[in-house]
Amino acid sequence: MRKNMQKLMLVAICLLLAVSSFAQIAPTPANERIKGLEKKSDLIRQSTINDVAFRNIGPSIMSGRVVDLAVNPANPNEFYVAYATGGLWYTHNNGQSFTPVFDSANVITIGAIAVDWSSGTIWVGTGEVNSSRSSYAGLGIYKSVNKGKSWQYMGLPESHHIGKIVLHPSNKNIAWVAVLGHLYSPNKERGVYKTTDGGKTWKQTLFVNDNTGVVDLDIQPNNASVLYAAAWYRTRTASNFEESGASSGIYKSTDGGNSWHLVTTNGAGFPVGKGVGRIGIATAYQHPNWVYAVVDNNFHLPDTAKKHTDTSKYTINDFKNLTKEQFLALDNKKFNAFLRIRRNGFPEKYTAENIKEKVSNGTLKPSCIWDYLMDANAALFNTPIIGCEVYRSEDAGKTWKKMNEKQLKLYNTYGYYFGKIFVSPANDNKVVITGFDIELSEDGGKTFKPINNALTHADHHVAWLNPKNDSHIIIGNDAGCNITYDDGEHWFKANTPSVGQFYSVTFDMAKPYNVYGGLQDNGSWYGPSNHQENPGWMASGDYAFKPINGGDGMQVQVDWRDNTTVYSGYQFGNYMRSNKHKRASVDEPDADAAPEDNHLNVTAADEKNEKSDSTIYIHPHADLGEEPLRFNWQTPILLSRHNQDILYYGSNKFQRSMHRGEHLETISNDLTTNPPQGNVPFGTLTTISESPLRFGMLYAGADDGSLHISFDDGYTWQSINEGLPKGLYVSRVTASAYKEGRVYVSLNGYRNDDFKPYLFVSEDYGKHWKSIGNDLPYESINVVKEDNKLPNIIYVGTDGGLYVSNNNGNSFMAWNKGLPYSIPVHDIAIQPVANEIILGTHGRSIYIASLSEIQKKLKQ
Repeated sequence: MRKNMQKLMLVAICLLLAVSSFAQIAPTPANERIKGLEKKSDLIRQSTINDVAFRNIGPSIMSGRVVDLAVNPANPNEFYVAYATGGLWYTHNNGQSFTPVFDSANVITIGAIAVDWSSGTIWVGTGEVNSSRSSYAGLGIYKSVNKGKSWQYMGLPESHHIGKIVLHPSNKNIAWVAVLGHLYSPNKERGVYKTTDGGKTWKQTLFVNDNTGVVDLDIQPNNASVLYAAAWYRTRTASNFEESGASSGIYKSTDGGNSWHLVTTNGAGFPVGKGVGRIGIATAYQHPNWVYAVVDNNFHLPDTAKKHTDTSKYTINDFKNLTKEQFLALDNKKFNAFLRIRRNGFPEKYTAENIKEKVSNGTLKPSCIWDYLMDANAALFNTPIIGCEVYRSEDAGKTWKKMNEKQLKLYNTYGYYFGKIFVSPANDNKVVITGFDIELSEDGGKTFKPINNALTHADHHVAWLNPKNDSHIIIGNDAGCNITYDDGEHWFKANTPSVGQFYSVTFDMAKPYNVYGGLQDNGSWYGPSNHQENPGWMASGDYAFKPINGGDGMQVQVDWRDNTTVYSGYQFGNYMRSNKHKRASVDEPDADAAPEDNHLNVTAADEKNEKSDSTIYIHPHADLGEEPLRFNWQTPILLSRHNQDILYYGSNKFQRSMHRGEHLETISNDLTTNPPQGNVPFGTLTTISESPLRFGMLYAGADDGSLHISFDDGYTWQSINEGLPKGLYVSRVTASAYKEGRVYVSLNGYRNDDFKPYLFVSEDYGKHWKSIGNDLPYESINVVKEDNKLPNIIYVGTDGGLYVSNNNGNSFMAWNKGLPYSIPVHDIAIQPVANEIILGTHGRSIYIASLSEIQKKLKQ
């Protein structure tokens, strides 16, 4: 007993130390971020290269994540579309074309918008509210009184993420704002804010606690004194995400938002307690006392609901919490069938019989199958929660009744990403809810049916129903905007803005060369570098950019020997090698599937690996009985340019294939601190770099701040963290092409709400580090890249734009001509033959510019 207590105490101390080490990274105060904007203005003004413009090459066919809509009810051909990181766009012709109207603002990541159509006044709340990995923090409220021609900053800089803006129906000086607050740190500037002077000053009228913000807000039609606010407890760290908490609930005000009281109390009929997640609310029009709410219910389903009905085969849940006796009693036929499912990744050497023998003699634990397949992300998706529920109050919030008669499988355990409900202004029983699908009810929420189809993308965030014809619906999802006039029987796309959210970009050596990249929830694509967006492609049906794989597209590598063999994949390290002209036959990741099904499927025909154009699946596993490998959301891969048969891969360990992705071997120990695990994979490699000057010299960085060097092609590694800040995400490590010992590293504090730019260089293989880029604004750094011709020039991509130094990082200047004033630059590539720089932006797709003029200017 005493030994067990000592073990528990040791674990608790380790957890405390881990939490403490990350807690020491303080969030950036708003005043520092605002000072950073002044720095940015100086870097733009002082720039000697800002007359060279970037051109956008798209692609626009998949668009980007829409977070809000504002439609003119008197003329629905006119509306605004707000994108998570792509800015605000205006259309006057029903989405046939769009114009950006927010590109001059200091930050273009958006959470909510509101429009006073009578005056043309637009309110923008910055900072996406959906709480994903890529939900960038905003700076507060912006306002335009001239339809977006110019903007005024109206404050609330610590709001970070804004869920809703409600305008008073008759007083243009009154508005209310739902502030969710910081994503990765507690803060007191959360809740509901009210202005009575047009945004000049604000008063916080509702505050719950420093981890509970307000995610949604609505006003009773025809009575501006009555408002409802949805409070949501959620915390996020680099390793864990709490989606729900006891302080989540619905508040009501009867005095115009000056004071509030909780209406979802015990006995009111609405869920209460730790399982209450994100809530969306909507008031009805014909019945003033009706209020709808959709809730992400994180309470667990009863045990009877967890059992799968198909007993002819095993799923991963059949291997959970087994005793030795139960394991040995498993049916061998079903067990072997489970082992041979390719996506589960079990080597051929394993059979039910030999695994049982190892469990019987104690070589393996009865948990070995569960441990082999489960990781933090799989555990999150495997949680059997109630999920989406719809409630209605018919007495202005006093009591609530659950409306949906059947379980709504709409959220797939990530309800934090959706959570909106919309009521038809013409019919109080017609309700739309958003989630993985978008669903419609015409009986007050008792029954729902999906109304999306093949023309709509998954993951829906907003809907608008025409008050004069509520079969006319406009929606926004992760791939743009869609419009229907018949309740979803037919849809058309309105997504011409080039606002794709790229995680990575690279290129090949074709003429003209092609650009490749992976996008948030829109797979991996490639297309010609000279592409110009033109709707004429619709006549032929042949768009210039082509898909390679689905899911969330991640890193891409291209074999330059044939410009055809491509390595690409989706989240958490699921990669494949394929011929880009023969898109792999894959089942795209299904968030609703069990974790063992949430992998890439490759058809039997594609498994003939002897063909050069075959598709193979690339995803390493620890051996049975070993600690499972961990994979970053954007797991790094790298094709060696010294020998393009060699593929490098990073989990929490270092993997290498000498045979074009086949026979991937783990050849290192854990290259992270092996931190305590939550429900988000952590302690994972994030970046790999190979020295262009020395074959076998490699660098690897991790999300916990670990940084290593290898001189023998990955067999042995040395830590080179000394002198660097601790606990930050290593966003990029770049080995120099000009000096063997030179290496650059950028660190990123985004997952601590720390936006300071961390940039360092070493001239001695990482033994000593020098801080550079000290004049950069407070924008987290994603990438650092050397120039291809001049050794003193480096390029840095941040969450706010692109910066260039011509003195090895001692000082920088901005380069943003042709770009929005602020745009997250996630990746930079330089095509040496064309001598062009390629930017992969998270919100405005791909930009390209010539380097010849830049190099000429900076050489002088």
